[in-house]
Amino acid sequence: MTATRPTLAVWKFASCDGCQLAVLNCERELLEIAEAVEIRWFPEASSVMVDGPVDVSLVEGSISTLDELHRIRRIRGQSDLLVTIGACATGGGVQALRNGQDLDAFVNAVYATPEYISSLSTSTPISDHVIVDAELQGCPIDKRQLIELISALVAGRPPRLPTWSVCQECKANGTVCVMVAGGVPCLGPATMAGCGGLCPGLGRGCFGCFGPMENPNVAALDGHFVQLGLSEEQRARLLRGVCDFTTTGR
Repeated sequence: MTATRPTLAVWKFASCDGCQLAVLNCERELLEIAEAVEIRWFPEASSVMVDGPVDVSLVEGSISTLDELHRIRRIRGQSDLLVTIGACATGGGVQALRNGQDLDAFVNAVYATPEYISSLSTSTPISDHVIVDAELQGCPIDKRQLIELISALVAGRPPRLPTWSVCQECKANGTVCVMVAGGVPCLGPATMAGCGGLCPGLGRGCFGCFGPMENPNVAALDGHFVQLGLSEEQRARLLRGVCDFTTTGR
């Protein structure tokens, strides 16, 4: 880190821009962030773009083209710290559903002139290609985690990010377990906390948008799904819905 304000860049790869919009959604905290760091590259928010080395790079999106592969390596080379933000960057995202499928068939079905499409056969997380220093899960990311990350970087301390499951958030909120009390299939026991237990709080099961928690007990969760009467196909489909490349692409 530099002795002055840390320099920050925000980069986009294959994604919907939702996590960059989550940065802008910090609203009143955004002015404090802008004062605490020097933003050198953030096309979503500013026309001022200064190329070159930065202290911190926030990266949204997965690697889906050869150009993106070259670009992420260049960005890694000019970043002291590289942080992936969101399900696409940390786990491959929705794009990873194509992995292991017939990409040419998809391209021919969607595009009128498929010969102009240049894409890798897989969509992969940033960590498959370069060293990643920290990850923010979610689709989109939670702004509280982003603020914590930037505050930690400015203060020179490790960020305090959750490694536990959504179940802990539900218990902290006093939310009745939808799976135990209502028989609703829920991925909360295997999903990383960070959303505040949003879906169970509204009476529906978690569908895993924050990716797998640290060391999830998937076998035990699958056993609960069996008790709920889910077929093997239903259980597999449910678990594949977790926003993580290891479950959608491998």
